[in-house]
Amino acid sequence: MSGAIDIVVNLYTPRMVEEGRTGLDDAFKAQVRMPESMRGGVDEDAYLDLMDAARIDKSLLIAVRAGDIRMRGSFEVPYEEVAAVCRRHPERYFGLAGVDPYRGMEQLADLEHAVKELGFVGAHLYPHWMELAPDHAKYYPIYAKCCELDIPIMMQVGQNLVYSRERRLPSVGRPICLDQVAIDFPELKLIGIHIGVPWTGEMIAMAWKHENVFIGTDAYAPKHWPAEFVHYMNTYGREKVLFGTDWPVIHPQRAVDEIAALDLRDESRELVMRGNAERVFRLDVATAA
Repeated sequence: MSGAIDIVVNLYTPRMVEEGRTGLDDAFKAQVRMPESMRGGVDEDAYLDLMDAARIDKSLLIAVRAGDIRMRGSFEVPYEEVAAVCRRHPERYFGLAGVDPYRGMEQLADLEHAVKELGFVGAHLYPHWMELAPDHAKYYPIYAKCCELDIPIMMQVGQNLVYSRERRLPSVGRPICLDQVAIDFPELKLIGIHIGVPWTGEMIAMAWKHENVFIGTDAYAPKHWPAEFVHYMNTYGREKVLFGTDWPVIHPQRAVDEIAALDLRDESRELVMRGNAERVFRLDVATAA
């Protein structure tokens, strides 16, 4: 099999940590058992070494927009910051544009710039940071813009943990909220990341019902995935599941090793680890550009 594609990667460098652009406090890092050596960030070259060791060819890097920037505790990673990393490593990184519905028309212009000028391949949404469920009307102009630009949008579904004790966020991303969105925007590829825990069965139901709904595997260690999810990705859902880590939450080597231990069928493993991401994000087109 060719190297994997990780669809959910955060820019977790020492500078991002120092500037408070990760949204993760020390208590969260301890909760997810992050090694002490990682807690201050991992520089760009060191992370490429981790990708190489895990046989991950490409990563989709998020220019995060986490909450209404006017509110305390919200933060962002500027599009240009991610674009610069992608320019330095054009065969390894592809950008995802974080979206913020509170910015109105400015956000739509920003999204167009990210795709047409910076070469980003998709959009990314954190419903819990916005404190609005995925089917809220404020997102609809963004969904429409994604259709116009012909890009997918990924979003966290399921619960969210307490990332920072400074600001505790509600879990608004029930996977069933994708139902109406998928109906209203059948042209839009919707990717529910974080596998929908604790409503993984609900997330599977949405991907099974709608041809334009997909599931990202990130944020939870594969050895702890529900059996129904492993069965889905290995059988009738093999074309609907995309590999991700949510780095730095899950270490890439751990993710790859634990998926290998699931003993997936060859066809399923190839699609989940690489093929589905190439198709959904049209990475062959992006690479050629």
